[in-house]
Amino acid sequence: MHHALSQMAGTSRHDHEMAIKARLDLCKTSDPVEKVRLQCLTRGSAGIKGLGRMFRLMDDDGSRSLTLSELSRGLHDFGVVMDKQEVGELFRGFDRDGNGTIDFEEFLISLRPPMSRSRQAAVQQAFRKLDRTGNGVVTVEDLQGVYNAKNHPKYQNGEWSEEQVFRCFLDNFDSPYDKDGKVSLEEFYNYYSGVSASIDNDAYFLLMMKNAWKL
Repeated sequence: MHHALSQMAGTSRHDHEMAIKARLDLCKTSDPVEKVRLQCLTRGSAGIKGLGRMFRLMDDDGSRSLTLSELSRGLHDFGVVMDKQEVGELFRGFDRDGNGTIDFEEFLISLRPPMSRSRQAAVQQAFRKLDRTGNGVVTVEDLQGVYNAKNHPKYQNGEWSEEQVFRCFLDNFDSPYDKDGKVSLEEFYNYYSGVSASIDNDAYFLLMMKNAWKL
């Protein structure tokens, strides 16, 4: 399954092609949401997940919301190039009740490239398979019956324990404050929306999911 993991992480070739396409599309768009999305995708399939992690780290008070200055700082720190006016426009688009803060989960969801119904269903199916305890969160405990750590080279050479292999696996999807080893469906989606954006062909994406997760 370790091979499956490298496979499902979206191959570097896909990531490279997606990054080039995103750069070209950037020149054509004036929509601020699209600008942020494309700049994330130029970093490959983990770009949107990375921006999500940045905002979680900034959310000092745990409010899960951002002010205009926090949004501006987060985008800047993540290397997203936008002028002040565009960031203001972006913020106002999400601050629907005009209270001066935006919900960053909602913001991230809108950044995710759209996924077809069949792709969404495959992502959900993979998550349900991983979430053996059925509590909506995937943990090390869930992985014990699904992912065989003993095939991992670092386990075989004695460098890592089974627990460390599992944590490394979860880190691919995990994006909370302190990498707590828990992956929600939301985080799983953020990850796969990036992978999905790098693969044009639905059948190929579904085959990749099927092989990676034995669906």
